[in-house]
Parts: sequence; structure tokens; C-alpha cells
Amino acid sequence: MTDPIELTELREVVEGPLREIAARFSRFLADRWPHQALVIFTLECTGRPRKVAGATAITEKITIAELEQLKATVPPDSRLTTHAELGGADRAVWAALDAGGTLLVLVPRSPRAKCPQPALLGALFGIVATSIRQQVAQASPDYLAESRAASTERARTIAEMAAAHETALVTVLTALRSTRLDDHRARLAATDSASAALVALRSAQTSERALSEEPAHSAFTRLRREVRQMLRHHDAELEFVTPPKDAHPLPGEIAHAARAMTCTTVLAFTTQPDLTRLRIAWSTDTTALYLDIRDRESGHLDATGLRRQLDGRAKTLGATVEVDAVPGWGSRVAIALPFEPDSDQPDDALLSTLNRRELEVLRLVSRGQRNKSIAEALGITESTVKFHVAGVLKKLDVSSRGEAAALALAAGIAAAD
Repeated sequence: MTDPIELTELREVVEGPLREIAARFSRFLADRWPHQALVIFTLECTGRPRKVAGATAITEKITIAELEQLKATVPPDSRLTTHAELGGADRAVWAALDAGGTLLVLVPRSPRAKCPQPALLGALFGIVATSIRQQVAQASPDYLAESRAASTERARTIAEMAAAHETALVTVLTALRSTRLDDHRARLAATDSASAALVALRSAQTSERALSEEPAHSAFTRLRREVRQMLRHHDAELEFVTPPKDAHPLPGEIAHAARAMTCTTVLAFTTQPDLTRLRIAWSTDTTALYLDIRDRESGHLDATGLRRQLDGRAKTLGATVEVDAVPGWGSRVAIALPFEPDSDQPDDALLSTLNRRELEVLRLVSRGQRNKSIAEALGITESTVKFHVAGVLKKLDVSSRGEAAALALAAGIAAAD
């Protein structure tokens, strides 16, 4: 299907940071499928359902409503050349819908060009879409970092837009409702228009929040189904304590992380041969989601191993994890997941935003190795090493390899195996 060089490059596409996956995939497709813009649309990524690359004059105007409408016209597991309203204009597009519901849209350089090798395009996109779904389902640290950054950015933008537009519209309404103005009909028409605009604005705000948040009760219901499925052959008695329906809604990354961390913890509990009862509870206040998983009498939980499994997600979200295990008495895991990120992000949290390949590159950089020797050690090209080094510097907010190495040395990364 593809030669070894292409497969190696595709591996770099799926292994890199999730927030840059559209740009990497766009570069990968550029020669065989020339395009002006690329969009990956997946509602699984609650913080950033649109992942875009290419001409900003197109990508910045593309709305979720347009993508939803296009998605409805594309049968699953199919590729087609069509026209669609995208970015406020009718455009020729190459679209592919993965079986899991993830949509790929390419805007070709030539509007009259037909999509070459559509089956191959669909197969390659299927690999990318599967990678995205796995990162979301497993709540990988890279996904959580990307989603948290996007959620924070979206919330701030929505708040700023809503405040500015609402102030302007209320001002218009106040003036138009004044009895000192003439032309009664004009005033009524303008009043109706401004009122409708206010309603639309508030509806859009609600819609945006619905995409980025999940009710705690619904998230726990999904978790309960997953746990029952996991333990369908286990004899332990299960007790679930569901958060109330009016509990604080969960940011998307928190909901995914909570389910993944709970499932990881439950699996660790089931390795105890004498487990007979397991209690799983979620609760919230205005600042955080609290997970509480405990057994009765067992107390043989591998606390060190479990902390290691939870550590990456916890660091990324600034969560706290407490694990207690007392043989003959019982084991308990308590996790607090804050809704908002810490404004003063420490170095170890910055390091937790690096993916596996970037950590490998940083480790070798901190040992004084240059790009050529790093490429040989990892079996990749020097250009790929340069790409990863640039990504590391950007994520760590430093300007030189030396500064990045200092952070790695302070965190003990250079000495790690």
C-alpha cells in the first residue's frame, strides 16, 4: 500500500502531540493529495473538536455547524469528492468519514480535481482517527494537556465575546426603548432584532458549553457501565455512589480523566485475590471532582505500582492522589481533580506535557548529544529530531537546548532509563 518511508512518517503523525496532529497529517498528505486546508472533526475531543491546518483564511471561518452538516452527508467508511458550505463559502472538498464517526475534510488546491486514491486516503485517515480515539479513551497525558489548554482558551473567548456583545446589545435595546425616540415602527423592528441577537448569543454560549462539558451524573453513568463490563467475570460486590444530578458539570478532559483513572484503579484492586467488595464514589464541589475507590478487608493493593500508573494524568491536570493499603483492614484511593488549571504551572507539570518521543529526545539532549547521534539512537531522521527539539522548546517555554536540559536534569529525566 505505501512504502516504508511513508509508514515511518505516518508513525510520526500519530505519535506526536495531539494538538498538532492536523498539521503533521497535512504535511504527510501534501504530495499525494495537494490541499489548501485540512480539518479533522471529532466530538470526542471536547476541548478542541476541530483540528485544523493550512490556509487560515479558510480554517478560521469553518464552524462546527458546517462540519456537522457535511458529516451528515458522508456515509461511514467512505471517501468522496463533493461541494459543501465551508468557511462561509461553497467549496470543493475531499471528505472521509471514519467508521468511528471522525470526519476528515480536505480543501483541494484545484477545485476541479478529483480525490486521488480515495481508498488509500480513507485507510490512512482510519489509522489517525483510531489514534485520536485511543488517546481520548485512555485519557493520555498528551490528550489531557491539549484538551485542558483548549478548554481554558474556549472558556475565556466565550466569556469575552459574550460580555462584549451583551453590553453592546443591551445598550442598543436601552436606547431603542426610550420614549424620546421617534419612528415607532423602526424602533420596534430594531428592538426585535436586538432581542433576537441576544437570544442567539446566549444560545450559542450554551451550545459551546455543551460541547466542552459533561454532566457529572452522565459521566458517572458511563463509568458504571464500563466497570460492570470490566468485572463481569469477577465475584466482587460493587457499590456505586453517583453524584447528584445537579452536581457541578465536568470539563471534558476531567470527565475523560476521571473515568480512565477510576478504571485503572479498579483493575488494580481486582488483582487482590481476596477482594469481595468494592465501593466507587464520585462527588463534586465548585472547584474539583473527587474520586473515592475503596475495598473492605483486602488491603493488599500494589500502592507503588498504582501511583506510577496514575502519575502522568495526575501531573498533567494538577490532581492529587492518595493511596492507602493496610492488610486485613482495607485499601483506599482518593483522587482530587481540579476543574481549573494552576495558574503558576511548575516545571514538572510542563514536562508532563511532553509525549513519549519528546521525552526520549529531551533525555538525550540533556546528556549533551547532538541531533545526528540522537537520530541514530532513536532510528529516526535528523529532520525529525529537529522537529521534536523545536516542539520541546515550545512546550517548555525556553529558548535554548541548554535551558531545556537544565529542566530535565532538575526533574531527573536525564538519569532515567
